[in-house]
Amino acid sequence: MAQNYYDILGVSKGASDDEIKKAYRKAAHKHHPDKAGGNEAEFKKVNEAYQVLSDKAKRQQYDQFGHAFNGAGEGSAQGGFGGFGGFDFSNFSSSGGSAGGWEFGDEGFEDIFSDIFGGGTRSRRKTRGRDIQVDLEISFEEMVKGAHREIKLYKKTVCDHCDGTGSEPDSKKKTCPTCAGSGQVRKTSRSFFGNISQVVECPECQGEGSVYEKKCKKCGGDGQIKKEEIISVDIPAGIQNEQTISLQGQGEAGGRGSQAGDLYATVRVRRHEKFSRKGQDILSSEYIPFSIATLGGKIEIETIEGNLILKIPAGTKSGEIFRIKDKGVPELHGRGRGNHLVTVIIKTPKSLSREQKELIERLKDYGI
Repeated sequence: MAQNYYDILGVSKGASDDEIKKAYRKAAHKHHPDKAGGNEAEFKKVNEAYQVLSDKAKRQQYDQFGHAFNGAGEGSAQGGFGGFGGFDFSNFSSSGGSAGGWEFGDEGFEDIFSDIFGGGTRSRRKTRGRDIQVDLEISFEEMVKGAHREIKLYKKTVCDHCDGTGSEPDSKKKTCPTCAGSGQVRKTSRSFFGNISQVVECPECQGEGSVYEKKCKKCGGDGQIKKEEIISVDIPAGIQNEQTISLQGQGEAGGRGSQAGDLYATVRVRRHEKFSRKGQDILSSEYIPFSIATLGGKIEIETIEGNLILKIPAGTKSGEIFRIKDKGVPELHGRGRGNHLVTVIIKTPKSLSREQKELIERLKDYGI
C-alpha cells in the first residue's frame, strides 16, 4: 500500500501551503542522496509528495481520490524519478516564490538545488597557488655538461610576518561573522528559471568557518605578500632542447597556508656553429686535403671537450664518418654517453698555382 503523502512530509491533512513548504525543505535536506546519511528512495518519495501537495488542483484531487489519482507525473513511484522529470518548473518564481511555488533566499531549498546541479559543495578546499612558466637559454656546451641558473621572480610568497596564517602572531580564532561558522555563503544569480541561490565557499574564511581576531598587518589577512625571490635551477647534462624542468612548490604561494604552485622552466639550447646533436651523438664535419685522404695521415679536430688528433687511413673517401667513442651527450640522469661522429670532406682547392696545376696534370698520367 502506498504511503500517504501527508505522512511522508510529516504534516496534517489541513496543513497550510507554508507548512507543507517548510516540511518539504526539512525532509529533502534530511534525505538528499548527496548528503551524509541521505537516502535516495526517501528523497524521491518526498519530492513526489511535494509535487502533489504543493499544487492546489492536484492536492484537491488527491484528497478526494487518494493514490488512485496519478497526478505525480514522471516523478511517481511507478513512472520513476527520472532525474528532474517530476519537477514542475512552472512553479519557479523570479520574485522569490508564491504559495505553491519555491522560495529563493529562504533557508532550505537553495542548498538542495545547488547540490543537485553541482553548484554547492561541502568540501573545504584550499586555494592552490598559481603555477609559473619561464624560459631559460643555455649554450650547446652547457647542454652537454650541465648548467646552473639563478632566476629572479617577483611573485606571491608566504608572508614572513604571519607564516601564511593571515593573522597577527598573538591572535586567536573566532567564528567567521560572514558565514556564521558554516564555511559557506549563498550566492544568488539570475537564470532561465529565475533567481537561483547557490551555496559557495565563504570568501572571508575560505571555507574554514573561523577567522582570526586580528588580521596580519603586513599581508592584510591573505597570508601572502609580493616580493622578489631568487630561485636556483640545476639543469642536468643531456637535457633536450625545449624540455621542461618542474620545480614543485616554487610557484606562487597559496592562500593562507595552502599548497604553493609549481615553477616550470623550459630550456632552450642555442645553436652551435660547428656541432649538432642527434640523439646522444654529437655530429661535426672536418675538411681534409686530397693528399691526406689519398696517402693517409693525422689531423687535429675539435670536440666538445677540446682538440684531439684523428688518424685518417689512406684511401679515405669524402663523406666517410669516424666515430670517437664516449665523446657525445650524456644520458639524462643515466650513466651512458653517446659518441662524437666526424664526417670528413675532401677539400677541393678553388684556385691553383702554375706549379700545382703541373703536378695534377702529371697525376693524370697515372690515372689519379
